[in-house]
Amino acid sequence: MSITLNSPLDMHLHLRDEAMLNTVGPLTSDTFSGAIIMPNLVPPVTTKEALLAYKERILKACNNDAFTPYMTLFFQATYTKEFLESVKDELTAIKLYPAGITTNSEGGLSGFDVDELRPTLDAMSELNIPLCVHGETNGFVMDREAEFVSIYEMLATNFPKLKIIMEHITTKESVEALDRFENLYATITLHHLLITLDDVAGGMLQPHLFCKPIAKRPEDREALQKVALEGHPKVMFGSDSAPHPQHAKEACGCAAGVFTAPIALQVLTEFFVEHSSVEKLQAFVSDNAQSIYTNIEIPSKTIILEEKKFKVPNKYAEVVPMFAGETLKYSIAEIK
Repeated sequence: MSITLNSPLDMHLHLRDEAMLNTVGPLTSDTFSGAIIMPNLVPPVTTKEALLAYKERILKACNNDAFTPYMTLFFQATYTKEFLESVKDELTAIKLYPAGITTNSEGGLSGFDVDELRPTLDAMSELNIPLCVHGETNGFVMDREAEFVSIYEMLATNFPKLKIIMEHITTKESVEALDRFENLYATITLHHLLITLDDVAGGMLQPHLFCKPIAKRPEDREALQKVALEGHPKVMFGSDSAPHPQHAKEACGCAAGVFTAPIALQVLTEFFVEHSSVEKLQAFVSDNAQSIYTNIEIPSKTIILEEKKFKVPNKYAEVVPMFAGETLKYSIAEIK
């Protein structure tokens, strides 16, 4: 059995920089046509010059593959309409992080005052620049995303023309919010479709499954699976593939992030086939994203997967992937 995917897209990806970028960049650009690139470097990407320089480094690392990095800026409430107009042609979205909530987010937003945010968010609305949001509060770790839904509601209500992407959603509350507001959309990761907190910490701790937002309860996973498998038009694949060197994961103070870039399409194919929804996979990994991000240019790429065993490497350089050393049912047979 073979499955054909046209121009797959990863709408939430961490490529890091320097040596790590050179390792992980080609593992996405080989099989994906494009990806939304997260801006939480050190220092974060906040200027046009930094954005263009980072894009150049990404393209160099990706070996001239047919791949487009869709660039983002790290949200600041001081962005003016004039600045956004000057960078709009190079910009796909702006990523908002609550301060200190995840990796390299210390410079994020410390409050959600509508009057303070209005000048920038009104300008983004007018210029059709989507806002991507890491939606967690500083509350109890299992409740952080559900608590943030009220902030999504505030943003969606006060800025009805602003396209808001709820990134890497993990809860049934976020899924329910999708259909309450016309301007709310979401990305869903591979790992949150598959695991719950029990997989991370129910037995021996599994550091390579630790991520933020943390995996939740079975009923939350079921809600994510339902909208992905039914091809809900407001959800799209965003891997949140987040590489860290092995020593940073297998350590006290384990770094948050699951590395899925090199196995995402194989595992998603198996998942959709096993749930008798393979006809919805194309929408999840490409078509919905193209409808939501209407201004992106997408390189043509065809990925053919076949039901043939593929053993996942134990490591890619110093990065341990999800399912390291395990055998998957599907392999990538051809890229054209």
